[in-house]
Amino acid sequence: MHRSPPRNFKPVPYAYHEQIELRIDTLTNLGVGLGRIDGWVVMVPYTLPGERVRARVWRNKSNFSDADLVAVLEPSPDRVEPNCPLFGECGGCQYQHLTYPAQLAWKTRQIDELLSRLGKLSVEVQPCIGSPRQWGYRSKITPHFDRPPRGEATIIGFQRAESRSLVDVPACPIASPAINESLARERVEVKNGTRQYKKGATLLFRDTPDGVENDSRAIVRERVGDRIFEFVAGEFFQTNPHILPHMVNYVLGEAAGTGDCTHLVDTYCGVGVFALCGAERFESVLGIEVNTRAYALALRNLELNSITNTRFVEGSAEAIFADCPFPGDASAVIIDPPRKGCSPEFLEQLIAFAPRRVVYVSCGPDTQARDLRVLADAGFAVTRVQPFDLFPHTRHIENVATLVRSGDSMKVNVG
Repeated sequence: MHRSPPRNFKPVPYAYHEQIELRIDTLTNLGVGLGRIDGWVVMVPYTLPGERVRARVWRNKSNFSDADLVAVLEPSPDRVEPNCPLFGECGGCQYQHLTYPAQLAWKTRQIDELLSRLGKLSVEVQPCIGSPRQWGYRSKITPHFDRPPRGEATIIGFQRAESRSLVDVPACPIASPAINESLARERVEVKNGTRQYKKGATLLFRDTPDGVENDSRAIVRERVGDRIFEFVAGEFFQTNPHILPHMVNYVLGEAAGTGDCTHLVDTYCGVGVFALCGAERFESVLGIEVNTRAYALALRNLELNSITNTRFVEGSAEAIFADCPFPGDASAVIIDPPRKGCSPEFLEQLIAFAPRRVVYVSCGPDTQARDLRVLADAGFAVTRVQPFDLFPHTRHIENVATLVRSGDSMKVNVG
């Protein structure tokens, strides 16, 4: 709750903490309810489409206002009681008040709207595939504390919504049971001063088949299907192991297509998940990674899984396909970039390589839509779009788009 107006508070069109009533029309891709009063947009978190609500304005921007929810006057039939007592206070989840089928439907719709609005693409979006586990699914959390422990008053948790202050989180219902058990023990040790901290810290809890790891530098293992992967506990690896094998299998199926691609190029390959899981579907596989540590672990995982038709190269951003020996017209390329999407330089190189198929995996559907527009303009047709819900009860969506090169007139350039 915002108690005092900011110095630069703009008192138009509403006074600070003025209460208003409005109907919520839709959800933004940030999971916030959006409604209008006389054409003026008002954003109200923790509300649902169709609801009539009372809200308290705390900020007026140039073209919309932000407001806190005061009361739901007419609830949506999709509204449910949140499973977490901290929902609405902790900023980690946005959708615990929404039934799970409705979460999937809204995520599907949001992908469709992003592709249409940002990508100017008209393509059918398949219904979002839900996680087989909606609670206790996360295999990694990183709670924080800001100051050295001072007994029971030490706050250990996550950021509040719309704030940098912390909420004390004794347990997280979307984290795995093993993580919550470890969190409870660690909170006691931190508050008792068992471990010495000169300032605040970020704690790590990474659940693996070998137990919960707290050392961010430790090498840990995870299994995806029949493959084993080593990675650094504190670095990126998908945090929902319950749906990950299904998504990986889907991506590889889209890359293989009808068998017209005999080679696979896995760019942004990380520690080699797509490359190694897909090795049996292709004659040859090449994984390209720019991060030295991830590249070294990809080589280690190649050895661990005894795969002989795959190799990894440490590519540079300026010449990502320079060491690729495959012809583009016989190759499929998997793209799984960071949230910021692909750089223009990467897209230029991809277009020049001219693969027969591209499968674009993204945790940032907005930047993905932007990049898909570039590829569409270069002669690639988006043939299928499939969202996956790796993060139930949150606004986050993992989206997979399949592209096929239109025609055979594009120049093939292997770098």
